Amino acid sequence: MTPENLLLRRTHRQYCTLGCPILDSILGGGIPSNSITELVSESGCGKTQLCLQLLFTAQLPHRLNGLAGSSLYLYSEFPFPYRRFNQLVESFKSSHPILFASNRDPRDYIFTRDCQTAHHLLDVLLLLESRLRNAKETGLDIKLIVIDSIAALFRSEFENNAGDLKRRSSLFFKISSVLKAHANRFGIAVVVTNQVVDVIGDNEGGSGVRVGNLEGLYTSGRRVCPALGLSWSNCINSRLFLSRQEVIEDGDFVNTRERRELHVVFAPHLPYSSCEYVIRKEGVFGVDR
Repeated sequence: MTPENLLLRRTHRQYCTLGCPILDSILGGGIPSNSITELVSESGCGKTQLCLQLLFTAQLPHRLNGLAGSSLYLYSEFPFPYRRFNQLVESFKSSHPILFASNRDPRDYIFTRDCQTAHHLLDVLLLLESRLRNAKETGLDIKLIVIDSIAALFRSEFENNAGDLKRRSSLFFKISSVLKAHANRFGIAVVVTNQVVDVIGDNEGGSGVRVGNLEGLYTSGRRVCPALGLSWSNCINSRLFLSRQEVIEDGDFVNTRERRELHVVFAPHLPYSSCEYVIRKEGVFGVDR
C-alpha cells in the first residue's frame, strides 16, 4: 500500500439499511460495504436476529438503501434458526408488498452454509472468490456476507497455549485478509458476530489495552470484553456492542424491564454513539428516547 494507492481507492461506499431509520442514523446510513463490521454481545442480545434482518434488507434496491443483491450466511452455531428466519420472511414481504407482487421469494436470494472449523471457513471463503468473479454465470451476485459466529469456530479448535495462540492469530489475519479482498473487489458488506468474556480486575481483557471509544463494556451487570483478543480487533474495521440491563421504572407500579442498547465502539467513519433498541416479532428496531 502506497500513498498513491490510497488516493486511487474508490471513495463511494454503499450502505445496507438495517430496516430501521433510527438504527441507520446511529450507523451513518447502515452497514458499510467494502468493510468488515463486527457485532459483539453476550447471548440473547439479538445479534443473530440483526444478521437475519440484514439478509433481507440487502435485497432492497439502492433507492431503498439496500445493496440490490444476494446474501451468504455462514453459521457455526447450530441449529440454524429456521423458525425466526421464517417469521422475518413474512414480516419483510408484508412491509415491501410491491417488491413481491410477482411471487418473488426473498429466500431464493439467501445462501446458507454451515462451517465446522476456522480452517473450513477459510476454505469456503477461498472457493467463493471464483464464484463471485463469475457472478453472472453462477447467479451468486452476493453483496452481503454474514459469519455467525467467528468466536465459536476458534474457541473449539485452539487451546490456550503459546503455540496455538500464534497459529490462531495467523489464521485470524488470513481469514480477514480474504474477507477484505472480497469486500473491496466486489463491493460486499461483511458482518461477523463475536461473543464476550468476563473481565476480572482492572484490565481491558487479557491484553490490558483499551480498544475503542468506551472505557469498559457492561452487560447484565457484568464487565465484559470481546472474545478473541487484540489480534482479532485489528482484523475488523468497525465494532458494534449490544448490551442489555435490567432497569427499574417508577410509576403507579414499580416494575423492571430489560433495556437493550447498541453502542459504536469504534468505526473509521463514525464517532461514538448509542441508542436503545427493542426486539419484536417483526424484527429489531431502534427506540427514539
